[in-house]
Formats: sequence, C-alpha cells, structure tokens
Amino acid sequence: MRTYEYHHVIGFEETNLVGNVYYVNHLRWQGRCREMFLHDLAPDVLQALENGLALVTIRCSCEYLSELFAFDHIIVRMSLGALTQSRITLQFEYWRVKGQQETLAARGEQQVACMQREGEQMRAVPVPPSLREALRQYEA
Repeated sequence: MRTYEYHHVIGFEETNLVGNVYYVNHLRWQGRCREMFLHDLAPDVLQALENGLALVTIRCSCEYLSELFAFDHIIVRMSLGALTQSRITLQFEYWRVKGQQETLAARGEQQVACMQREGEQMRAVPVPPSLREALRQYEA
C-alpha cells in the first residue's frame, strides 16, 4: 500500500512535564500531514479554500502504542480509508525512526466532510475532482 509521508522531529514544546509527547500533538500532526498533502498534490484545493470550500473534520481518533519524546524523528504515514461523495476517511500511522529501524508508535483516523460556505450557512459538496484523484493513489 502506498502512503503519503510527513516527516517530523519532535520539539520540547510538544512534550509535557514528564518529558513525553503531549497526546494532542498526534492530532496536530494528522492535520499537518493533511495540509502538506494538499500543498504537494492538490494545490488547487488550497485556492478553493479561499473561495468558500471548507474541509471540516467531523471525527478524529488516535490509538497510542508507545511514548514519543523530544528529538524523536517520526514519519506520519497517511492513506485513504474511504471516499464517498462528500466525505473522506484518512488513516494515519506514526512511526518512530532510529537509524534503520522503524517502530509503530500510534495509529489514527480522521473523517473529513467537504462543505461550501454560503453566507453563514454551509452545505455538503462533492470532494473536488483533483483531491479525489490525488487520494486514489493512496487507497488502503
């Protein structure tokens, strides 16, 4: 299975008093991975976001398997779990990299609805064609 990869080195600001990564950061990395995917593979969607398109996260989760610490190098691997008319389900795996060894540290999921702003209202719209095409390369 092909995955989109976001590489990240953990900083002190992402840890808690105990020294391990504060749990909410895993969800932030899901968002960052999704943003970089759009930047790299569907840049026209970024333009559409300026014109009223909204990618609304309606559900996200993370299962924590092992602790992460400052200066750990991680790879967040994203794949497409499901694609419907107006919703996308993305799957994430968080891998800690030490030398040539990778260890699965967490896995997560995020469901996104494509919406269009119309004044103060929003309505569901189809997944933009370029995004649909870009995502198909990463089907689980």
